[in-house]
Formats: sequence, C-alpha cells, structure tokens
Amino acid sequence: MKKLFMIPAVAVALSIASCGGNSEKSGKSASTETTTSTENQATETVPGIENVAISNSLSLEGNDQMKFDKDLFRVKAGEPVELSFKNAGTMPKESMGHNVVILKPGVDLPTFGAEAAAAVADEYIPKSALSSIVSHTKLLGPGETDKITFTLEKGVYPFICSFPGHYGVMQGKIVAE
Repeated sequence: MKKLFMIPAVAVALSIASCGGNSEKSGKSASTETTTSTENQATETVPGIENVAISNSLSLEGNDQMKFDKDLFRVKAGEPVELSFKNAGTMPKESMGHNVVILKPGVDLPTFGAEAAAAVADEYIPKSALSSIVSHTKLLGPGETDKITFTLEKGVYPFICSFPGHYGVMQGKIVAE
C-alpha cells in the first residue's frame, strides 16, 4: 500500500525538478538581457510614474488592512531622501506591526519575505539579507512613527513591509532619476 502512494509522489517530484531546471536556465538569460537595459528604461517601465511629482521628502502610512497609503514615489538620485513612516493602525505590534524596508533593484521579494518571516528576533530584518537592503524603519506598533534618511542611485527600488505575510500586499516602488 505504501508503494502505491510513493510512486505518484516521486513522479511529481521528478516533474517539478525537471521543469524547474529549464526555467532557471531561461530565467538567467532573460535577467542578463534586462540588466543591461534596466538603467536606460528605469522610469519608462514604471506605469504612472509620469503622474508623480519629484520629492525627496516622503511620507508613508501603513494600516490594519495591510495597506500602504502610497505605492509609488519619485526622487532625485544622488540626493538625501527623508522618509517618515507611521503605523496608522490600532492592532498590537505583535499581530499587526509594520515597517518599511527599501530593497536594492532586482531583489527577489518572495525569497526576501521568507527570510524576513524567520527573523523574529531581529524585528523581521534578516541578517542573511542585509546586503539586499538599502534602508529600513523600525517595526512600529499602533500610532508609532519613525524617520529614516538614505540616498539612492538612479534606478527603481522596491519597498515592502517585512512583517510575516505583509510583503505580498504592502509594497511599492521608489524611482530615483
């Protein structure tokens, strides 16, 4: 009886492994092509960026519905950017804490999110991925605020909340031009 259950499990594992190998190879060639053109088309590839004013003084809020009030910013590259963040929610920090983590261009969000979820002792800022982070706020509870200052080179930088499960919906982009 156990053999009957093992055969389909092995077949599924082999098919996933064989599919994953091919997509990885094609993914590498695709990322090589996009890497060379990313700098040239940074602002062109972000829908709606033409409607966002350039400002290096940013204000952002997160709430109990796991939403940022803004998801797109435009800044001047090479100049200091000041970001003020407020947790506008009312739920306790232990169940609905929020932060802002600005990541370098090209960071894989699901991989980073998984590493962050395991970094409970470090307020969901994984030490294993510090090289992927440009800057981050503290993990905030209801009504708390934090302010950070950082400088960005030309490019498109994703930002997320790294509290477990939040990065999927609490994310946005900062375009530095």
